[in-house]
Amino acid sequence: MSNRLVARAVALVGWRADLLAALLGAVAALALPPLHLLPLLLIAVPGLLALIDGAATPAVAARRGFWFGVAHHVLGLYWITDAILLEAARYWWLVPIAVPALAAVLAAFIAAAAAVTRLAPRGWPRVVVLAGAWVLADLARQFVATGFPWNPWGADWAIPGGIGNIAIQPAAWVGVPGLTLATLLLAATPALGGRAMALGAVALAAWAGAGAWRLSLPAAAAPGIAVVIVQGNVAESEKHDIRHAVEVFDRYLAMTRQGIAAARARLPDDRPVVIWPESASPFALPNDAGARGALAEAAGGVPVLAGSVRFDALERPENSLVAVLSAEPSREVYDKWHLVPFGEYAPSWVPLAVQLVPGGGFQPGPGPQTLHVPGLPPLGALICYEAIFPAQVADETDRPAWLVNVTNDAWFGNSSGPRQHLAAARLRAVEEGLPLVRAANTGISAVFDAHGRELARLGMQRTGTLEQALPGALPMPPFARFGLPIPAGLAALCVLAGLMPGRRVARRDRMSSISR
Repeated sequence: MSNRLVARAVALVGWRADLLAALLGAVAALALPPLHLLPLLLIAVPGLLALIDGAATPAVAARRGFWFGVAHHVLGLYWITDAILLEAARYWWLVPIAVPALAAVLAAFIAAAAAVTRLAPRGWPRVVVLAGAWVLADLARQFVATGFPWNPWGADWAIPGGIGNIAIQPAAWVGVPGLTLATLLLAATPALGGRAMALGAVALAAWAGAGAWRLSLPAAAAPGIAVVIVQGNVAESEKHDIRHAVEVFDRYLAMTRQGIAAARARLPDDRPVVIWPESASPFALPNDAGARGALAEAAGGVPVLAGSVRFDALERPENSLVAVLSAEPSREVYDKWHLVPFGEYAPSWVPLAVQLVPGGGFQPGPGPQTLHVPGLPPLGALICYEAIFPAQVADETDRPAWLVNVTNDAWFGNSSGPRQHLAAARLRAVEEGLPLVRAANTGISAVFDAHGRELARLGMQRTGTLEQALPGALPMPPFARFGLPIPAGLAALCVLAGLMPGRRVARRDRMSSISR
């Protein structure tokens, strides 16, 4: 932003300042996947800083940050409305409410960061405080009210192709929250002048160099596994309709046979494993010996990792990934533990309970778990949106050799939602240094290596199978070993470094008044 525009932004008050904040938040949303228009952050972040500079108090800064966040998240999460429209007869009244309400909750975290930033002196202190406070707020929203850390700015760098492959590598050291911290610092450089922008360009070049170096690190030898992803492309309206259950199950069985045959023809030296998406089976496989037997017969001895609902001893449903090798009950079952509020359970902290799952909702599993399926390398399972939680996707005490993310993005149609979800899963591969296989009901299904490079893909709303040799893992990266304390510590240092000059000035003024 030019000095003249900055001065005008600083001088704005009242609704005009709030409106500009909202416009800047909407501009920043265009940097999110799938657009990845990162240069727009060079406008949005300096603009937000100018509005914070012009705020008379931290409370005013918080209000401006709030409107920035509302517009940002409304545009970034518009696709949630698609899920409501699938239940329009029951929840039509939520259409104009749900996304703005969620955006307002998430905007409160940006408002808090803006208020803290206003406490720092103008210039570089406010820049580093904004970056640090923003990341600390992002980390908070990973845990508050079961957490919803969707669309962190570090994910903006998950650009498809070679540029993105290089840009996301530092996530192995600092995680996506660390990438968010670096993104805010770089995006704010225009607010500090030409010298800061030059320094930012040097830092960006160093970032690219570090990413290119990490891409050159060799992974372990491939384990000799041929992954067969079955993308049934079943419409959500059919998926839960008992009248279509046999038809859907037969479709998956036929595609399983086809996929295994294709894998054996193309990858004859590798052992196949079949992966079905989240809740792909219309029958509760862990509780249905007949369905397990039919699947085992279709697979012909090949292990199948299938998304399925299961019922515990108290007949409570759980969203699970089950390993099927025969008609016998499987010992290797993973239950989803990060459940979606309202979609999978009714939060006790909300007076008005709205849920789309009958029978009281799903029961949560115990947490990250490594499955040891005979004939396969140990695997870490992620069901649906569990893939958006950095440092909470693998049992590091029983480290898996690969990650399996099964999901059902059919709720969100052919929108930006499934693409944002894919970007998040890709980043987990980098953070953990593990290959990741993603099976999605309607797409996008994909295989990523341990560097987060896409090896194969089956696009949106396509029916078919995807066969790919499973790549090897990398040594455990620092972020996988130490987790969120790394970016949290860096963010806290930024906040302290930015607030200290203000404390020194206040102390000097206090001492000066005493001496007078």
